[in-house]
Amino acid sequence: MKPLINIIKTIVGIIFIIIGLIGGLIPILQGWMFGIPGLMILGSVFPSVKKWTDKMVEKAKKKIKS
Repeated sequence: MKPLINIIKTIVGIIFIIIGLIGGLIPILQGWMFGIPGLMILGSVFPSVKKWTDKMVEKAKKKIKS
């Protein structure tokens, strides 16, 4: 059952990222609203994506503090 859930998460994450990329090109649709959740979903399946998103969150926190 777990491999099936991981496949579904991967598909949903990729779809969200694609929608986010399209949303970056179309001014009506906000791309980041789909891209960030897509990365978070993929991060729950792929540790390298999670590591990368954690680094980006830390950089954003540092920028907000300074």
